[in-house]
Amino acid sequence: MRALPRASNTAAGGPGRHSARQGHRLTPYLFIAPALAIYAAFMLYPLARAVHLSLFDWDGLSLATFVGAGNYADILTDARLRAAFGHAGAFIFFYAVLPCCVGLVLAAVLTRAKVRGLPLFRTLVFLPQVIAMVVVAVAFKQIYAPDGLLNSALRSVGLDALTRPWLGDYAFSLPAVGLIGSWVSTGLVTVLLLAGMARIPAELFEAARLDGAGAIREFLAIIVPSVRAELTVALTLTIVASLKTFDLIYMTTSGGPGSSTTVPSYEVYRRAFETGQVGSAAAIGVTLTVIIFLVTLAVNRISERGA
Repeated sequence: MRALPRASNTAAGGPGRHSARQGHRLTPYLFIAPALAIYAAFMLYPLARAVHLSLFDWDGLSLATFVGAGNYADILTDARLRAAFGHAGAFIFFYAVLPCCVGLVLAAVLTRAKVRGLPLFRTLVFLPQVIAMVVVAVAFKQIYAPDGLLNSALRSVGLDALTRPWLGDYAFSLPAVGLIGSWVSTGLVTVLLLAGMARIPAELFEAARLDGAGAIREFLAIIVPSVRAELTVALTLTIVASLKTFDLIYMTTSGGPGSSTTVPSYEVYRRAFETGQVGSAAAIGVTLTVIIFLVTLAVNRISERGA
């Protein structure tokens, strides 16, 4: 009789099949390996390097001195740094909270009122996002100047007592710069929310009207819950923009007058390139990165729980 052929290792579930399974498991990682390598080279390594530098007292030229967590302790004890992080918190209101409130109402009105030329309006509202922030800063610096457009308008209506050097006033410089951020962010928020509101079924509004709901009730019961995801994205983008703003401060006030408008990102630049405190600058940057991560994580967690 002819002997039956021996079953192969692959058919029997031997080493061949095990190797094939391992190969299939590694395939996804091989696809993402190039992108991961680039991300590690340009993001993870610089971040790790910044953490390393933050542990030293270094001017960028001479030998560094290890200080451990000393640079991080300075963030809590240095009044200028505490003020910088406080100003960043204030900018969250101007960059994120105020634009989201205004954008939500504006988008709801435009959606429910069926405004003609809505695509053109979207383009005009989104225009500040297209213009470079440096250009925006220079334009508003001229508007806020002592002889600028804002003071000229106030004088023309007899409100001379309200005129002032807006960017040079200790009390008004921070709100003046913050309102520039509000103007820039409102367009982005409005466009995002308009896209979300366009997906709301018209039947929901018809049912609400049959139940006797007014415009405010429709806004609170239908529109706001329906655009929760878009609102979360808008808050995340604007909060990150508020915490890492640099070019606007650099071009308008350079942190002044005094330190009334300084922010962490500007302090990173000033200490690293002007005062030779590279270790302190790295510590500020690392702290700001952690704060941005925690704030955005909190916004997304709150949104998920409310869903």
